[in-house]
Formats: sequence, structure tokens, C-alpha cells
Amino acid sequence: MDSLADPHLRFEPVVADPTGPRELVILGSTGSIGTQAIDVVLRNPDRFRVVGLSAAGGRLELLAEQALQLGVRTVAVARAEAVPELRAILAAKARPGAEAPEILAGPDAATELARMECHSVLNGITGSIGLAPTLAALEAGRVLVLANKESLIVGGPLVKAVAKPGQIVPVDSEHTALFQGLMGGTRREVRKLVVTASGGPFRGWSRDRLAGVTREQALAHPNWDMGPVITVNSATLVNKGLEVIEAHLLYDIPFEQIEVVVHPQSIVHSMVEFTDGSTIAQASPPDMRMPIALGLGWPDRVPDAAPGCDWTRAASWEFFPLDTEAFPSVGLARAVGALGGTAPAVFNAANEECVDAFLDGRLPFTGIVDTVAKVVAEHGAPTQGTSLTLPDVLAAETWARATATAYVREGGR
Repeated sequence: MDSLADPHLRFEPVVADPTGPRELVILGSTGSIGTQAIDVVLRNPDRFRVVGLSAAGGRLELLAEQALQLGVRTVAVARAEAVPELRAILAAKARPGAEAPEILAGPDAATELARMECHSVLNGITGSIGLAPTLAALEAGRVLVLANKESLIVGGPLVKAVAKPGQIVPVDSEHTALFQGLMGGTRREVRKLVVTASGGPFRGWSRDRLAGVTREQALAHPNWDMGPVITVNSATLVNKGLEVIEAHLLYDIPFEQIEVVVHPQSIVHSMVEFTDGSTIAQASPPDMRMPIALGLGWPDRVPDAAPGCDWTRAASWEFFPLDTEAFPSVGLARAVGALGGTAPAVFNAANEECVDAFLDGRLPFTGIVDTVAKVVAEHGAPTQGTSLTLPDVLAAETWARATATAYVREGGR
């Protein structure tokens, strides 16, 4: 099986670079990844030009400001009812005589935008709703700069069926680190991938203590500034489980060769161990602009994308084994990934519902993974292999959300 993200392929772009800046579409532009990507673009106008933006529609003022500042041709918004307000904001903020961008609206707007003529599509949407835009971008021949791990996880076989080797460049800090580390040898020389985890705000806590975690505590990540769902996923380590599945799918490395180690400083973002005993680690301060810039600029690096390590100052880096009793999510994700088929879609959708329930005060912190495990067990044998279709994935997600909601309503019983 070819790797979906192959760092050894310093490939000719799928869409040839135009004369001048590389044209980009950014999906999820008002979220954490999107806003940081725009910062990279604005600091490198000679390298990048954004031609399309998409957002859910909850931050229309910001979306309009982005569209006008970047001079994009097209804006996509998922909430069709937000279009009149968006038009009004664009009209009020636009320079006299400036041409208003085209507006696409509705649940399929981001998918339509992903097919737009450009070089690369950055998928920064949160959640499995990013699957359809991921497939659209790949089918259109775009380079997919992937921050939406859920689309790969829930639709792995579908993505593998359409992606060309090297067409996906990962943006997660861990997978960017693996991407770079894998350049140090051939695939047959890889002994294991080591995915690092900060441990979140509750490193060292017992399971009993975790039961009383509050919303505010779970959203206070010690190292990273992220959206609420990803932040809670980092606190439960579900995010790390998803990353193990993603690493397996991206690099075609067996699950038994992928480990997780806790590294509280979040400086070493992941490591590759080779068969001769060498380990290559990628290190940088926790700043998503570096992996975003590498994804947007690949196969070239973007100078000064983010600050590097300050080697003139004393520092200590620590590594600890994962506490699988307090944080069972990684083991559950590994089992789900090995099942394949619709099982990862069930895992991810149930988790999204449980995170929402926790944030709303309807589920305790430890109830998130406990409930997800019950939904996965009830799901049983998944739809498997090459027979998997997009309707299969969507049906599995719908079932998982309903089942998780029922468990939450019943108090987790």
C-alpha cells in the first residue's frame, strides 16, 4: 500500500504552480487553524494568495473581514440563513468600488468550494463533516493540506481510494513531525513511530480524581490554544487515539509499530525510530503556524513561519509512559482502528456527541470515553473493506450519535 502522505515524494505539484503566489482555498477559516493559516499567508504575500474561504457561519464579522482583507473570489458559509447578514457586512466594510465575492451557501458549500480551481486546499474544518470536502478536493486533483483528521479517520478506505501517493500533506503537529522524521530513512527501515502527547491538563491524575473535572478545567490546556472540541479531546486523550489511527492510515505503518509517550513540554512533536536504533525527533515550540506553513508551502519550507527553539537557555524535556488506566481512550482507538470499516466513524461520532454533552453539563468528564466505549461495543461488526461507501459512513455516524445521546439521556447506563 502506498503512503497517502509520502515525505520521500518531493512531487511535482498536482496542479502546477501559477506564476506568482500559490493559490489556496481555506476551509474553516474562522477557526483556530484557519486564522493561523491566514496569518501565515498575510506574512508571505509573495508566496500565497487565498482565493476561497469557508466557515460555518457563526463568526460572520470575522469571515467578512478575512474575505475583504484577502480579496478572495468566493466565500462559502454552511448556514444558508446567514447569507443576508453576511452580504450586509461585506457591503458595509468593503472599499468603494470593490467587487463583492461570490457567496456559496448551505451544508454542501464547503464541498463545492473544495473543488475550486487552486493549487492547495487547507481543510481546517473540525469534525467528520470535513469528509465530503476532503474527498472533493482530492477528486479535483488539489493538494490536500489536511488539518481535519476526522475525515481521514471516518472515511479512511474512501480517502485511500481517491488520493494519489503524496497528495495529502498533514498539518497536525504530530503528523508533521512524523512526516519530517520519515525523511531520515526508507520505509523498510522504520521500526516504530512514537507519537508524543502533552498529557493535557490532567497528567498524573487518577481516574477517581478525573471524575470531578469541570468544563473550565478541561478547556485550560497547558500548551496549546485550540478550539473547545479539540481541547477536550486532548484532555481525554481521545485526540491522541485519533492521531494513532491517522498515523496508521497516512504512513501505512501497522498499529503495533505505533506508540504513544507523554511529553509535557510539547517541544518534541513526535519521533521515528529506525531499525539501527536511531531515533529522529522533530522539535519546535508549540506553535501551529510552523506545521501549517510547511503544509501550505510543501515541498518548500516557509522561512520564519514560527519561532524556533532557544538553544541559549537551559531547558529540560521529560518523557513518561502513558497511564492507560486513567486514560483508556488510546487503547480503545487502537482497537477501533484495527477493526476498520465503519468502526472509526462510530467512535468519532459518539465522541463528538459526548464532548458536546460534557460541555453542556450533561455528562461527567470520565463519562465521555466510557460512553463512547459502550457505543462502540454495541455497534459490533463494522461494514468492512472495499465495500465501504459514503452512505455507510453517514449511516454509522447517525446511528452512533443517536445511541450516544440515548446513553447520555439515561445517565450513562
